[in-house]
Amino acid sequence: MTTRDRTSLVRRWMFGGVALSLTLVTACGGQGGGSDDAAGATCKPAGGKVTLDYWSWVPGMQKAVDVWNGENPDIQITLKTVPSGNAGTYQNLSNALKAGKAPDLGQVEYDSLASFRLKGGLTDISSCPGVEQAGDTFVDWTWSQVEFGADGKDGVWAVPQDTGPMALFYRKDIYDTMGMKAPVTWDEYAEQARKLKKEGKLITHFSQTDPNWFTGLLWQNKATMFERDADSWKVTVDRPESRQVADYWQKMIDDKLVATDLQGFSPALYKAWNNGEVVTWISAAWGYSTIRDNAKSTGGKWAVAPMPQWKEGGRQAGNWGGSTTTVMGGSEHPAEASKFALWLNTDPEALEILNREGGLYPAAKAGLELPALQQPVDFYGKQKIFDVFAQASAGVDTGFTWGPTMTDTYRFLSDGTANTIGGRTTLGEVLEDTGEQSAESLRKQSLDVTE
Repeated sequence: MTTRDRTSLVRRWMFGGVALSLTLVTACGGQGGGSDDAAGATCKPAGGKVTLDYWSWVPGMQKAVDVWNGENPDIQITLKTVPSGNAGTYQNLSNALKAGKAPDLGQVEYDSLASFRLKGGLTDISSCPGVEQAGDTFVDWTWSQVEFGADGKDGVWAVPQDTGPMALFYRKDIYDTMGMKAPVTWDEYAEQARKLKKEGKLITHFSQTDPNWFTGLLWQNKATMFERDADSWKVTVDRPESRQVADYWQKMIDDKLVATDLQGFSPALYKAWNNGEVVTWISAAWGYSTIRDNAKSTGGKWAVAPMPQWKEGGRQAGNWGGSTTTVMGGSEHPAEASKFALWLNTDPEALEILNREGGLYPAAKAGLELPALQQPVDFYGKQKIFDVFAQASAGVDTGFTWGPTMTDTYRFLSDGTANTIGGRTTLGEVLEDTGEQSAESLRKQSLDVTE
């Protein structure tokens, strides 16, 4: 994910029609509720030349596809470059699935996998050649996101592509002038916010249009929003760990220590970065280019540090963003499709292309060793910033669970945050309301919800 669309848009798409039970999802190689044995029997190479359609919004993806096509004459990929998921591709995929004309492969973000699986839009590739052995190839938490059920007993539904481990971008020049160092704890971060306010500056912005950013903050504190037991779901949006995060930021808002009139990825925010009015951003690995490209006058003045911790000595990080490569429901060639998906996201040449052309921060462990990620970055004072993100990636909780109707959950969270900024409610109340509304959303999809 490399554009602001992937991070700032609220999830507003939904499939139409009656929801399928989570047990009636696409098995490897065909539509409907096939068994694991059936999946294994059908996920075999076709034995002849096949052409697969692939939808992706990653810039430069065609260059990687060209390499594959040149080396694999019997498995040819036809790429369709599409808008980011929430900018129209998810809805188009929905329409194509219902019409039986979906591509063989598609790009889907981690938080949308459960929604697609719920609708029978994905293929279980767990029995396809090479997939079972691939888990250790990827950063642990990413593989846990593409598996469902304890230890993957309910299948593997995608191949991880990129991630968004979070860290703290900060104006080191301003920090140095004020005699401050990168904060180690959230308490220290709040204290720095008070010092900065006295100097006419704000430590960061709190956007009402980035609920997935706030979710990354919850993720750092192991505040998973959903739990699943077999075919039952428990909504845990409002839990003690979440309240700790909400109460902290509510006080920052109440004390006017953060900018609440600046939206993410906006010209106004970029201006505030350029003139030093806003001096930090808690963001993902891909955020390095957002600041670089939109606050050009501040080159050499930024640095990156780990996220502040709730407990001193901690090493927890949240994640904001990231995508997978999926074999879509109804693909007639899941073995070939999964072979390409694995190559695309593990092959050194492919990883280098996607990092160089698309700015992806790879999910594959080998990708973290790419030469480009080992080099000092001029814009950040020649700091080797990706060392920080590699550490952050290792600290992302593997147990975080997305709900099957995250579109609705994000909308509830975003609408509630807007009311908080307007002084009509608090973030704690938003969590309570979002939890209740999310549970009702699940029930409307005929899913079993436990208290």
